[in-house]
Amino acid sequence: MTRAAVITVSDRSAAGQREDAGGPIAVAALQAAGFSCDTATVVPDGADSVEAALRAALAAGARLIVTTGGTGVGPRDRTPEGTARVLTRDLPGIADELRRLGAAEKPAGMLSRGLSGVVDVDEGRGGALVVNLPGSPAAVISGIPVVLSVARHVIDQLGGGDH
Repeated sequence: MTRAAVITVSDRSAAGQREDAGGPIAVAALQAAGFSCDTATVVPDGADSVEAALRAALAAGARLIVTTGGTGVGPRDRTPEGTARVLTRDLPGIADELRRLGAAEKPAGMLSRGLSGVVDVDEGRGGALVVNLPGSPAAVISGIPVVLSVARHVIDQLGGGDH
């Protein structure tokens, strides 16, 4: 079973001041799609915490990593910056589609700075797909089907699969 991971990026959730609402939605959707996925890891906002969590998920064997939160324009919203430190190659079409869907739901959806791309790992393990989703439950509900629509194909391609 392909391993997936969800990382929730939120100062308030990491401090126990607010329940993580988006992470469990993403985990449930990934599990329903047949991925092995533990509960969401919750980290505070910031590029360093995001980078560390992504690297830990990769080291644990995750082939699909979805982050929720930290993609906006707030002072501590640095999920894209931490993600950029880990990505090997960008897949901007996924992030563009997520923004398009988000903007169709509400104008602020176009403000998401989320990234999507792949991390090339050693030849034996292929690589991983990483996608940043906004943190709101509504954004996760509308965004996770986009991720799932291409995730297995990307993972197969990273492992050397044919087009």
